Amino acid sequence: MNKKVIVGMSGGVDSSVAAILLKKQGYIVEGLFMRNWDSMVNNDILGNPDLEKNDICPQEKDYNDALEVCKKLDIPLHRIDFVKEYWDYVFKYFLDELKRGRTPNPDIMCNKFIKFDLFIKEAKRLGADYIATGHYARLKDGKLLRGIDENKDQTYFLCQLTKSQLENVLFPIGDLNKNEVREIAHEYNLITADKKDSTGICFIGERNFTNFLKNYLPNTPGNIVNIDNNEILGKHIGLMYYTIGQRKGIGVSGFKDKVFVVGKDLDKNILYVAFGNDSEYLYSDEAIIEDMNFISDLRPNNCTAKFRYRQKDIDVNIEYIDDNHIKVKYPKKVRAVTPGQACVLYLNEECLGGGIIKEVRKNNEKLWYL
Repeated sequence: MNKKVIVGMSGGVDSSVAAILLKKQGYIVEGLFMRNWDSMVNNDILGNPDLEKNDICPQEKDYNDALEVCKKLDIPLHRIDFVKEYWDYVFKYFLDELKRGRTPNPDIMCNKFIKFDLFIKEAKRLGADYIATGHYARLKDGKLLRGIDENKDQTYFLCQLTKSQLENVLFPIGDLNKNEVREIAHEYNLITADKKDSTGICFIGERNFTNFLKNYLPNTPGNIVNIDNNEILGKHIGLMYYTIGQRKGIGVSGFKDKVFVVGKDLDKNILYVAFGNDSEYLYSDEAIIEDMNFISDLRPNNCTAKFRYRQKDIDVNIEYIDDNHIKVKYPKKVRAVTPGQACVLYLNEECLGGGIIKEVRKNNEKLWYL
């Protein structure tokens, strides 16, 4: 008897091709589209002035694209709402982290609580033997491995998953590069073949981030201060709109050297900046990681890490503090390691797991401006 797979259909090319490959392999394939954000919210509130009131919102267009793909592949498409759960487990986390002056990664929490938890439960209710997604990742002998396409590898966003969450999961496109995925979509003449990849934060998408966020967190303008001499250089529009290492859109200009965000003082509502890409304030040599989740059974003392998605691997030394905390040391100082972002560990091709950057340090001391 053929096994049944429920594919998370996002309306993009990756999940479309995942469904094709599974069907070719002989699985009974069905699609499931998740509605995670309230698409009825007024477009003005969403901060997208390009949409007219009667235009279809991006989420509904994604659903229609997924529906057309499923019709072409002759597979059913189910639809489920996780709007409340998404708000409770992902969006509240996002807002809380911003209030703390950190730079959160809600996509990681979406995978942990929605795509590989609630989605799996719904798929099982639908009789699935397996679930599948269009992630660029691989599973082999219980190990989570990087996707073959280095530019698209998405294991960084899967770092908070558990071994049990990855049981009976398939990543059909993990052995392909993006060009190959699009070629397959063209062979089947799919509407998603040339569809642009989604960018930005999962629920915000292409919307104006500032306009969007001000509906949920009050803007509290304050001073932009040169960290070297405490000179006030301008005014910021709210600390949550800035991240460590940011250069563009800070709100100061007219200086010969480029200006970079290096820190925040929440109590005084100060945004600290420094001049020059090589400013000492941008670099650290160790970090404390909290909420550490290990997918692998391995606990190496030396491995590599990514502190941001698409960042090149960095050689690190690991000190194990307790079950939930580690200290990551990187003797070759790293630029713009940012509280709230994920630190993901790798041993060659294997993703060992990851946690959230709690504290950034240099020369055995916490950086006061982070």
